[in-house]
Amino acid sequence: MVRSWLISVTTCLLSIPLVAQEPARPPVTGRWDLAIMTTEGRRAPSWLEVYWSGNRVLVGQFVGVVGSVRPISRLGFTNDTLRFSLPPQWEGGNGDFQFAGAFAGDTLAGSVMTPDGTQLAWSAHRAPSLERRGPVQWGRAVTLFNGTDVAGWHAVGGGGTNQWKAVAGVLTNTQRGGNLVTDGTYRDFKLHLEFRYPPSGNSGVYLRGRYEAQIEDSTGRETSTGGLGAIYGFLIPNENAAKGAGEWQTYDVTLIGRMVTIVLNGHEVICRANIPGTTGGALDSDEEKPGPIMLQGDHGPVEYRNIVLTPAR
Repeated sequence: MVRSWLISVTTCLLSIPLVAQEPARPPVTGRWDLAIMTTEGRRAPSWLEVYWSGNRVLVGQFVGVVGSVRPISRLGFTNDTLRFSLPPQWEGGNGDFQFAGAFAGDTLAGSVMTPDGTQLAWSAHRAPSLERRGPVQWGRAVTLFNGTDVAGWHAVGGGGTNQWKAVAGVLTNTQRGGNLVTDGTYRDFKLHLEFRYPPSGNSGVYLRGRYEAQIEDSTGRETSTGGLGAIYGFLIPNENAAKGAGEWQTYDVTLIGRMVTIVLNGHEVICRANIPGTTGGALDSDEEKPGPIMLQGDHGPVEYRNIVLTPAR
């Protein structure tokens, strides 16, 4: 009995220092919606996630103004300052991004040295959960493209070049130019549209202007986060349901908060999956706000028709 008691006491005593040595989780962990101030004074959207690897190393992932999500092998957090670096992806220059930002509750603010040596200011706020409570009730379906002109839409980017026009009931982007954005904004919705691209075609449908449902000539390819049916960089479709280039195809997308379901050509390729954050090429990083539908036109020719949105009430 005495021996058992001693073993028990010894075990408890040995466990106390181990618990005491468990480091506190840094308050900077979580997801952040960033905005980088460009040299032209524009707030360019980005995204950051910071989390523990094990119990003493901060790691993360980052989405820049362009491109897909990329890993961050280590972040430092001392004296309420977050620091990290990562190599370029599609950006010009040969150096690494060098971020430093002061943490204050639900905000971060600091500067970044870009791969080409430019220093820019940036700020961030905690990304919202976007969780919707209660059942969804659907409103009346709205036709976003009237088949005759681009009323209700406006072009952005592409050097101010708008290549979009209505041709025989089809919304047509004839060559690389601006992206097309709805004048209206939406929060939760169901979206139906049909699209067609040429060989090697590349476009995308930005949900709320922030999350790209990828459109790309993916016939015969392995599924990936960059292929047709994916949420670019984040969510991979469970099968390749692509038809060939030159054929009309359909997207039926349901977005509730962060939860997305994508039906491609009648195949449910993503089912009720959560989108972690904004994808490259987003209009903004204000995830807490409703946003428009944006059709990507800066990669080349593409066609759309029968664009119908049903908003949630």
